[in-house]
Amino acid sequence: MVNDSIFKGKTILITGGTGSVGSALVKELLKHEPSAIRIFDQDETKQFEMMHKLNRDDVLRFFLGDVRDKDRLLRAFSHVDIVFHCAALKHVQSSEYNPFETVKTNVLGTQNVVDAALDTNVQKVILTSSDKAVNPTNVMGASKLLSERLITSANYYKGARKTVLSSVRFGNVLGSRGSVMPLFKKQIKKGGPLTVTNSDMTRFVMTPEHTVKLLFKATEIAQGGEIFVLKMPVLKVGDLADSMIEKYSKGKPIAKKMIGTLPGEKMYEELMTDHESKHALESEDMFIILPEMRDYVSFLKENKYGAKATNAKSYSSNDVKLLSKPEIKKMLEEVESYYKRK
Repeated sequence: MVNDSIFKGKTILITGGTGSVGSALVKELLKHEPSAIRIFDQDETKQFEMMHKLNRDDVLRFFLGDVRDKDRLLRAFSHVDIVFHCAALKHVQSSEYNPFETVKTNVLGTQNVVDAALDTNVQKVILTSSDKAVNPTNVMGASKLLSERLITSANYYKGARKTVLSSVRFGNVLGSRGSVMPLFKKQIKKGGPLTVTNSDMTRFVMTPEHTVKLLFKATEIAQGGEIFVLKMPVLKVGDLADSMIEKYSKGKPIAKKMIGTLPGEKMYEELMTDHESKHALESEDMFIILPEMRDYVSFLKENKYGAKATNAKSYSSNDVKLLSKPEIKKMLEEVESYYKRK
């Protein structure tokens, strides 16, 4: 259970606030009595929809803008207490075709967020990162790795400022925009086939509620420079496809079409490398990777995390026990229930 005092009476800004994770954050933050939630996003249609769906003019403030625009960020960050930096280009394939666009948003945009936060004395900045940042094989992953490094390094040069900047890594949020779950549902509705890259491909997965819960915990315990690696279940893509066919096809036979891995895709994902594990702590629900340049973050107090040095050598979807098909179906039901309530 998150401590309500973290958010109560605070002004919170979410970049990419109408995206899947951003909108889940908005929904949960409203329960903690913040003074204001600023949704910073370039999608005016999604902002319009959120504005009318939530109907919370007493708390919600909508800022059109792009993280590439530092001046706009500076205005939006004025008198903000906490920033969740969710804005990013996240699709592997489009990033492969448009690499510098990804760099401008994910890397330069993150540096703009850092600069604006330091210039306006924001209390905490939490970057939402990705398992693809670990040993990256694609542009999107490499850009997220650089984003993490920018967030961590800001704690080295922030001087007397009290701003705390940290990152949170997680895997695939089931049901989110652009994820495979909505695609499979659409293909099942049309009678198939389901386009499966590789049945044996493994992925870390989370429900939106679990994602937000652990983001809140990371916000509560962040001291600056850490990368919080959230523990999460793993499934095989082929098992997900089979489970969705069984759940949504209403008994109709649905074929699967193997299309092979896409450019930049990996057969399995990683959330922590062997190198990172050497300076990581572990609690029941997360790993906490501490900055290597500890001389620059002497303010970190390891005993405040409620964690101990990890014995894990790495954290890969290749090494975690896979969800069974009944477990996958149960998770699908949780996700479906969440989006119905939303």
